[in-house]
Amino acid sequence: MVAYDVLAAVRDSDAYANLLLPTRIERAGLSPADAALATELTYGTLRLLGRYDAVIALAAGRDVAAIDPPVLDVLRLGAHQLLATRVPTHAAVNESVALARRVAPSAAGFVNAVLRTVSRREPADWLELVAEEADSPDAALAAVHSHPVWVIRALRAALEREGRGDELLALLEADNASPRVNLVALPGLADDPAELGEPDRYAPTGLTAGAPFELVAAHEGRVRVQDEGSQIAALALSRAAPVRAGERWLDLCSGPGGKTALLAAEA
Repeated sequence: MVAYDVLAAVRDSDAYANLLLPTRIERAGLSPADAALATELTYGTLRLLGRYDAVIALAAGRDVAAIDPPVLDVLRLGAHQLLATRVPTHAAVNESVALARRVAPSAAGFVNAVLRTVSRREPADWLELVAEEADSPDAALAAVHSHPVWVIRALRAALEREGRGDELLALLEADNASPRVNLVALPGLADDPAELGEPDRYAPTGLTAGAPFELVAAHEGRVRVQDEGSQIAALALSRAAPVRAGERWLDLCSGPGGKTALLAAEA
């Protein structure tokens, strides 16, 4: 229900999913595993919304504009589970139907029928069909890669100006790739990132070690989620010169406190 609520808020009020999702997860009291699933369902569905809408339109035999928005969001979540996750087919369909009964009871049968149709084809087959049904090459790229047509054309034009027009497909695929989760080993608490995972390329405090909620060091507060760029911004200050007692630092681009936590560990 958390993922559905966030999708509905994005649809109804242009909410920022990255700001709303953590609050909804905390309010629901989800376990780490359930929080990870809710996160994947939310971001994964939003990332490939255009693709899933094209698949749903074909499976339902109608344009998605003709489907009630709450029902469409249920179908989008179900399509993501069926086409892009390891959730078993029966579980994805059954949970989606159960969700439909909560938000639009009269549409439960419709949701069941559409998602069972989606489940009968492999993801690659759906992509091929979506591309075939598009009314232009750019529309096909837009649907398959979930980018608006105007973005497709703007990216192509930018690449062609650099003589790199043949890189468009690679760019679209990279744009949809899930970023890896970077961690920071806080100095004084976890001094050797290599002992906990694979050291990152640029940040000397950075590492990659899979799902954070599975790491003992993360539960102990010795490791935090933080991308390399954020780590380097903090380290550029703390390691440019020796830290002096009584020195004051001001973070003018503070967010959730990652750089401040790293600076505190450095101090």
